[in-house]
Amino acid sequence: MKAIVVTDQAAGPGGMTLTERPEPAPAINDVVVEVHASGYVPTEIEWPSTWTDRAGKDRTPSIPGHEVAGVVNALGYGTTGLSVGQRVFGLTDWHRDGTLAEFVAVEARNLAPLPGDVDFAAGASLPISGLTAWQGLFDHGRLRAGQTVLAHGAAGAVGTVVTQLAREAGAYVIGTGRAADKQKALDYGAHAFVDLAGDALEEIGGVDLVFDVIGGDIQRRSARLIRPGGILVTVVGPAEAKPADGLAVDFVVESDRTQLRELVQRVRDGRLRTNIGDVASLDDAVAALNPTKRISGKTIVRVRP
Repeated sequence: MKAIVVTDQAAGPGGMTLTERPEPAPAINDVVVEVHASGYVPTEIEWPSTWTDRAGKDRTPSIPGHEVAGVVNALGYGTTGLSVGQRVFGLTDWHRDGTLAEFVAVEARNLAPLPGDVDFAAGASLPISGLTAWQGLFDHGRLRAGQTVLAHGAAGAVGTVVTQLAREAGAYVIGTGRAADKQKALDYGAHAFVDLAGDALEEIGGVDLVFDVIGGDIQRRSARLIRPGGILVTVVGPAEAKPADGLAVDFVVESDRTQLRELVQRVRDGRLRTNIGDVASLDDAVAALNPTKRISGKTIVRVRP
């Protein structure tokens, strides 16, 4: 099969190559998915799991990409709940070969059915962005109606989902980003916007929940805005700052079939819009995943037309 591989961590995303790799075989409780669309997170090259297995052994050449939408091609021994020919989408294991390939082996529990009226590209854009937003807001952030959410990176792949889910839950959402991101953040549902380069973050007043995708000084300044009992959730590693009278939670997104079903149902009925910035074929994927200009939104690789 054709696949994108990486072999040298020092080379970064520029070290990606399109090559031939053996098709995967399904292990116990696996399925093999015929990949139709794949999502990719640029920071994957920095993740230890891209380069080593759970025992710390080198696993290169490895295939990046951990968001998939496609069709079940084969079932492993003992696999239940899915069938050959079924449309699925989901989040694959960090330590196994990923989805920038024509086929990928995935634990069946990490996949959910993809309804026929949802495009494969939309399905592949949901797992990391959607589950990160859902788990940060509801599982870790304990969001309730009437609260105020400060959503950093509000025009990005995660931030636009955070904004939409928080607003649907009855929260007041303040988005942040660059000045050029303002209109997009507002179009996705932010009630207000802060230009982190030009506006004074401290002037927005108190908030109940900070959704941090930046870290560093922005995280520390944001922590000081949190009201008593509020929560800072971050996806950029252990929190460097903690609210004076609240919680700081860092987390790594996990696959959850029930949450995937909730997300895709919202796409179907128009309550949630995906944020796809660019779509490329597998043959053009290396260039698309090494853009020469900033892409606002997620890059999706269409492995099959």
